[in-house]
Amino acid sequence: MGLNLTPNLTDPDGFYDDLVVAHDGLSKDESDALNARLILILANHIGDRSVLRAALRAAK
Repeated sequence: MGLNLTPNLTDPDGFYDDLVVAHDGLSKDESDALNARLILILANHIGDRSVLRAALRAAK
């Protein structure tokens, strides 16, 4: 399975709202730490290193 760059969220605005709420009231350092944990959790969920490499290239 390759990296899916086609829009795939059933409720992207809802997810964005959840993400903003998760960061509400956090300091910059706390927000950065939340983002790092979220990235690692999602990377673990994906699990496929080639897909993760493709995601890193796409994000860069």
